[in-house]
Amino acid sequence: MIKEALLKEIPSPCYVLEEKKLHNNLKVLDMVQKAAGAKIICALKGFAMFSAFPLVSKYLPGTTASSLHEAKLGFEEFGGEVHAYSPAYLAHEFDELMKYCGHITFNSINQLQKYHKRIIQSEHTISCALRINPEYAEVETDLYNPCIPGSRLGVTAEQLGDRLPEGIEGLHFHTLCESSAESLERTLNAVESKFGHLLHQANWLNMGGGHAITRKGYNLDLLITLIQNLRSNYDLEIILEPGSAVGWETGFLKATVLDIVESQGVKSAMLDTSFSAHMPDTIEMPYQPNIIGAEKGKVGAHVYKMGGLTCLAGDVIGDYAFSKPLQIGDTIILDDMIHYTMVKNHTFNGVNLPSIGIIKEDGSFQLVKQFGYEDYRDRLS
Repeated sequence: MIKEALLKEIPSPCYVLEEKKLHNNLKVLDMVQKAAGAKIICALKGFAMFSAFPLVSKYLPGTTASSLHEAKLGFEEFGGEVHAYSPAYLAHEFDELMKYCGHITFNSINQLQKYHKRIIQSEHTISCALRINPEYAEVETDLYNPCIPGSRLGVTAEQLGDRLPEGIEGLHFHTLCESSAESLERTLNAVESKFGHLLHQANWLNMGGGHAITRKGYNLDLLITLIQNLRSNYDLEIILEPGSAVGWETGFLKATVLDIVESQGVKSAMLDTSFSAHMPDTIEMPYQPNIIGAEKGKVGAHVYKMGGLTCLAGDVIGDYAFSKPLQIGDTIILDDMIHYTMVKNHTFNGVNLPSIGIIKEDGSFQLVKQFGYEDYRDRLS
């Protein structure tokens, strides 16, 4: 629990990274990469809090990007290796992208053919890969499933044939979403069945993200064994690029109750934050976040829906049962709000973005960033 005196130092709303918890996650990731002989790099699409990069870069050798801007952020703020994958690259950005990247994955043969000559002419060596679609995934939410019928992501085994195209040294798949090692094992069965002959031709395999390595109960021993077997059977370098596993359960979003309204017997606590604008994954996934000191569901004497700050009717998450009635001005702590929050948030309705801060390992609070009108205005024209 965060001490009350420390909570009072934190503005509202504010994303708060707990440095000690991040450090613990990094130690787990480092143990896996050393035991398995793999590389684990940080996916910026899930965790791009660059004020924490000095710590993260002590354990992870680099970053992976899905755009020019992410690649530049990784290059300038993180250092180390920069890998890139995009469903389609922009021609006018590609030369600059190459300056930052040592590995580039293409989504299609067309994209490879379009940019292969530029890769060859690059001032430094760039190792290229193709994203493959094993046509197998255990992701239940279609929005996050890259292997649904007709998917635009990746090349199928039928499209690739018996040989890797000229210039391709690696293969890349990303079919997991906060998944277990057991799910990875079943996925690898599909990958090897369809692409095993091509794995023998490749130098490296990127197994993408979605590995919930730092989640309690994750089977680390199985993950390590799977990686070791791949390295042994195919003589491959293995790369993983989780984002959420880096920031998993490493902090919270502090919010404040602005008002309490009641309609047809339903009470809603109106917060100074927004689910749709500041926690979009809670609506996209969807999932109901944990609130410290409350139980999910309608069982309890004091039940409230949590209402966001925007005028979107669906900017709401509920229900939560509290041990005592909420009051205007009460603090609400939404847990596990570091990964896929800051990277996705926006200013719909002109709502201000939450501040960003860090509770350091010595217990002190550091306010890293506050936002204002200019951040809203400068996104527009």
